[in-house]
Amino acid sequence: MNADLKIALVGNPNSGKSTLFNVLTGLNQKIGNFPGVTVDKKTGFCKLPDRRIAQIIDLPGTYSFYPKSRDERIVMEALADKSNSAHPDLIIFVADASNLKRNLLLYTQVADLKIPIIIALNMMDLAERSGIEISVDELASKLGVQVIPISARNAQGIDELKQTITHASKIPLQVDSIEVEALAPQLVQQICLEMQIDIPYIALQLAHQHEQLSFLTVQQSDRIEEIEQEFSFQSQKSQATETITRYNFINDVLFDTIHFKADPLQETISNRIDKVLTHRVFGFVIFFAILFLIFQSIFAWSAYPMGLIEQLFVWLANTGHQLLPAGVLTNLLLDGVLAGLSGVLVFIPQIAILFAFISILEDTGYMSRVTFMMDKIMRKVGLSGKSVVPLIGGFACAVPSIMSARNIENWKDRMITIMVTPLITCSARLPVYALLISLVVPDKKVWWFINLQGVALMAMYVLSIVSAIIVAWAMKQIIRSRERGYFIMELPVYRMPRWNNIALTMYQKVKTFVFEAGKVIVAVSIILWVLASYGPSGRFEKIESQYQSPVYTQKYSAQQLGLLKESARLGNSYAGILGKAIEPAIKPLGFDWKIGIALITSFAAREVFVGTMATIYSVDSDESHLASVREKMHSARNPDTGLPVFTTATAFSLMIFYAFAMQCMSTIAVVYRETKHWKWPTIQFAYMTVLAYIASLITYQLLK
Repeated sequence: MNADLKIALVGNPNSGKSTLFNVLTGLNQKIGNFPGVTVDKKTGFCKLPDRRIAQIIDLPGTYSFYPKSRDERIVMEALADKSNSAHPDLIIFVADASNLKRNLLLYTQVADLKIPIIIALNMMDLAERSGIEISVDELASKLGVQVIPISARNAQGIDELKQTITHASKIPLQVDSIEVEALAPQLVQQICLEMQIDIPYIALQLAHQHEQLSFLTVQQSDRIEEIEQEFSFQSQKSQATETITRYNFINDVLFDTIHFKADPLQETISNRIDKVLTHRVFGFVIFFAILFLIFQSIFAWSAYPMGLIEQLFVWLANTGHQLLPAGVLTNLLLDGVLAGLSGVLVFIPQIAILFAFISILEDTGYMSRVTFMMDKIMRKVGLSGKSVVPLIGGFACAVPSIMSARNIENWKDRMITIMVTPLITCSARLPVYALLISLVVPDKKVWWFINLQGVALMAMYVLSIVSAIIVAWAMKQIIRSRERGYFIMELPVYRMPRWNNIALTMYQKVKTFVFEAGKVIVAVSIILWVLASYGPSGRFEKIESQYQSPVYTQKYSAQQLGLLKESARLGNSYAGILGKAIEPAIKPLGFDWKIGIALITSFAAREVFVGTMATIYSVDSDESHLASVREKMHSARNPDTGLPVFTTATAFSLMIFYAFAMQCMSTIAVVYRETKHWKWPTIQFAYMTVLAYIASLITYQLLK
């Protein structure tokens, strides 16, 4: 869609900027990434009253032009660089009317870039309830810009804002808040001259941030550094002077424009609630109780829709095999592409429900309190308070949990969170654990109420948490970043959630997962299908003739023959050959080539292990009958030694391997999507595989 006008939304975090973006654009929006970074770039389109189309760009929230994260740096780059794809014709500055003094610091910086600007004075209803009276006309007069009072949550004032955009001046009319040249006169003049810049404040910002700004060449950055040394420029001192000067201007503006009906020092309702919800003891109890309820709901509510999705794909596969002509193309379509799609779409209920709860917690203001409480604890192992939700979400599924790590501003904290989240025991590991524990752990009770199998299962969960913490601490020492781990967070007032905003968030997250990660998942599914369906020339023909001989037809039923042939075909397929090829490497772990095939095929999803075992050991093809799988696996014997294949040592070694190994292509696809580089999923796959191998080797050698 071609736009007649490009508008950037700028504002502090929690100012309601994203809500206004959703109100203006509705479903007519797109989420991508800013060039070169993994920060979300939300763009959308809005029809103006004069029928022009405006492109709306929702820039990341920031408190000032002196950034503490990549998100904040993007705002400066988009507004200062005219060649940037996000550089706007007009800025809408979204300000929180209930906290105007703090918001105006960023406004004065943005205004000094001399781009036409409109102030959308948001949360006017909240300001009125707090006893704050704002003289909008007086504020507009003192700043030299149009100020439109709105309430984005209630869609109030939106029509007036659109009308103002329609008639907005193309010339910047805002009043200067500070005299930029006075901060460093010779330096600013020299940078303006050499870099051909006509805005003094951009020249000053280049002096402060030239090492981080991507639109400067190395030569330009080096030259600015030389100019700084020439004029003895001290960045920190200049920033402090600028901030004090700006607040002096802001105080003068607000003295005549804001009046308080109530005592501004009176304790607010939010503060009284915080005394309970952020209490050093009860705060954690309440938080874990909420999480318990959330994840109980995720498992309970997602089970039925996930079952329906699975049944739908089973029906589609059966119907397809009945209606379509038998052949390679049909098998590829149904067993490759359709199976791959089912692996994508079956996650939708969990993703939607998890992000619905996260959105509710964020919208009400509670999530900010959680990150505040947890930050000090998590930082000791290389994480931040915002890592809590992705890690706990990993108990359901690593895929949506890794997606939710986007809320972590600090790059190092975010990367460590993404790298360790797959170690948390997810629901896909449960069928594997349940099957193997039932084989080797007796179903007995200790002290009349402690079940040994339950203890073994709980131990696997505890192991996952401990391992994630240890690996996070190790990565804290390994991953280097010049970016400091600041924790600056505003605690917003408590509000009722905006249900339309939550629905829109769910829609966007599901859409992103299906269309971005889905492409990689389907491609890998097709490769796995080919490997398991084909083998070297002549091998499958020999299997067919072998099982058509009277030796087999007189001894086995047609169904048994089909399962035996399927098992033989799998052993002679490329996947089977690969399993036998890796057998020497996995034999020290207690695994044979058949388990090797399961390790390969379950790369698609860990729970595929059970189905692979059912096929290999020629039992009933219905994977839900775990009892028959157990019986056959329990009776399986090593042909060389005659001993059971699945001993206690082998079973625990296999569980430990699945606890650490990256046996989930969905997770790899999402890590690639989130990091926009194959380096990180490759490193993740490598370290988890090595960790799985070493831990499994130690387990087997100790228990055998």
